[in-house]
Amino acid sequence: MSDHHVYKKVEVVGSSKTSIEDAIENAIAECSKNLRNIEWFEVQETRGHVVDGKVGHYQVVLKIGFRIEGS
Repeated sequence: MSDHHVYKKVEVVGSSKTSIEDAIENAIAECSKNLRNIEWFEVQETRGHVVDGKVGHYQVVLKIGFRIEGS
């Protein structure tokens, strides 16, 4: 194991008809299918879509941080 680590961040948008938390969970779950070593997330933006005066769905912009393998 190395005595240092190198990380990368990617930006994604998660969405949900249920909640902001569910939008975050959806984004992380999808990223986990393709990215290894995910270690953190940062919420950058929160927004939603309004339909007929009600929340249609929530959107959350996240930065997902993951460790570069071998670092």
